[in-house]
Amino acid sequence: MDDYVEVNKANWDSRVPHHVKGYDLDRFRSDPTFLSDVVRFDLPRLGDITGLDVVHLQCHIGTDTLSLSRLGARSVTGIDFSSAALEAARSLANECGENVTYVESEVYGAVDALGSERFDLVFTGVGALCWLPNIRRWAEVVAQLLRPGGRLFLREYHPVLWALSDPRPDGLLTLEFPYFETAGVLFTETHSYVEHEEALTSPDFLSFNHGLGEIITALMSSGLDLTGLVEHESVPSNPLGGAMEALGSGEYRLRENPLRLAASYTLQAVRR
Repeated sequence: MDDYVEVNKANWDSRVPHHVKGYDLDRFRSDPTFLSDVVRFDLPRLGDITGLDVVHLQCHIGTDTLSLSRLGARSVTGIDFSSAALEAARSLANECGENVTYVESEVYGAVDALGSERFDLVFTGVGALCWLPNIRRWAEVVAQLLRPGGRLFLREYHPVLWALSDPRPDGLLTLEFPYFETAGVLFTETHSYVEHEEALTSPDFLSFNHGLGEIITALMSSGLDLTGLVEHESVPSNPLGGAMEALGSGEYRLRENPLRLAASYTLQAVRR
């Protein structure tokens, strides 16, 4: 569908009021050292970002973006296609006294919106790549945003997880959806991944999976060298209902035999 941006933007706009409540933003307001679960999980791999110019692609309401600012980056910019999400992100940053710049743009337009070779670190959080139809175009954007020697830091749901169906009544997990990049799959979900009573006003969205090989090849072809790839048994949400168990700090893994599934991964690459 050519109108995937409009469909997905409407879906994310409709999520914002529920996420503003469900993300428990008061934790950020009350504790100036508080970091999002996503950023905290990867601190050993992220390392020291003091003094770096950072851009967070698909930043949503800015909880990870704010966390990167609190880690001492020289400048932090968040970019997203949802004006409603950015309004919430700006409000949160202002309330917390953090100097974060937010720019409204679709990912493929990020270089036009921000300029090329401006950043030392491109950060992409969990649940971002599945909204993009072409992984090669994304990798080219990442490469153009980075200065030579700059780094991409990505944590993402594993493409095998996205290929799974919901658990069957007997609990069996089956591969139902594409693992490799396709024209996308249309889903209708009346509720987001945070608890809320009212249904989403725009429940339809288009999702695009990308295999690990496709992602790595796209980055290498765009001038980045892979420097790290760690697969994890857990993810920072529960996409499989009763088949998963909570581990604390927002992470979930399969309840039975969790080592069957690489549920997420952290990838790092450096621009040549």
